[in-house]
Amino acid sequence: MLKALEMRKVSVVKDGRRILDSIDLDVDADENVAIIGPNGSGKTTLIKLIRGEVLPYYDEDSPATIRIFGMENWNLEELRKSMGIVSMDLQSRFPPDTPLYEVMLSGYFGSMGIFRNHKVTESMASGVLDAARTMGLENMLEASAGVVSLGEMRRALIARALAPKPRMLVLDEPMTGLDVVMRDCFRRMFDIMIPSGISVMMITHELEDIPLGVRRVIMLKEGRKMADGPKEKVLTSGNLSRLFDEDIEVSESGGVYRMRLRG
Repeated sequence: MLKALEMRKVSVVKDGRRILDSIDLDVDADENVAIIGPNGSGKTTLIKLIRGEVLPYYDEDSPATIRIFGMENWNLEELRKSMGIVSMDLQSRFPPDTPLYEVMLSGYFGSMGIFRNHKVTESMASGVLDAARTMGLENMLEASAGVVSLGEMRRALIARALAPKPRMLVLDEPMTGLDVVMRDCFRRMFDIMIPSGISVMMITHELEDIPLGVRRVIMLKEGRKMADGPKEKVLTSGNLSRLFDEDIEVSESGGVYRMRLRG
């Protein structure tokens, strides 16, 4: 089966510290997976590796391998057709007067705006409109990034990733900063999106953010894979207590998992 992501012996070193430590990871093209861990566990570094913002540590005795949909070398255009990446650090990069239409359209170009040398095709415009409808933003295309709500801007960033019609959507902490009601809306939105055919890889540290359609959970701690398997077997009180170095109790209701500190 084609793999969306393959990593072999991948390490990332910064300031003498291993942020990722010899990670092996396979994600199938049609698989939905959540990657969870505390701050500093290496979750966001995985996203930066995929985006090419950081490089794996080179060890000639044990060379690292990264493949995305079978490609060992990829450019931005190829990546965007394969993986739509939503990282919350993008939110602050758009000038406040940027229309949401341009925010979404920029997903084709890997830039924070639309410039004269960018040729916008009918296919691109159609992709933006389809993505806007999916995210419920078809009537807000002219609204500026600086005046929309946090939830609306998050939806615009997801539409930005969806516009090129990727095979997998990669979400880096997509619900951070949202209130309880909006988090529930986003989770239900992903539950609708997953059966439509696009796969999801979600990076989070909140159990309740994990959509129902995600069946596999990977735990990262201190740059290493601590657990990997079916959601119901990985999300246990014992595993979560070891992951966060706290006494944690896990509960489940209707497929949604939650955790709380004991005592």
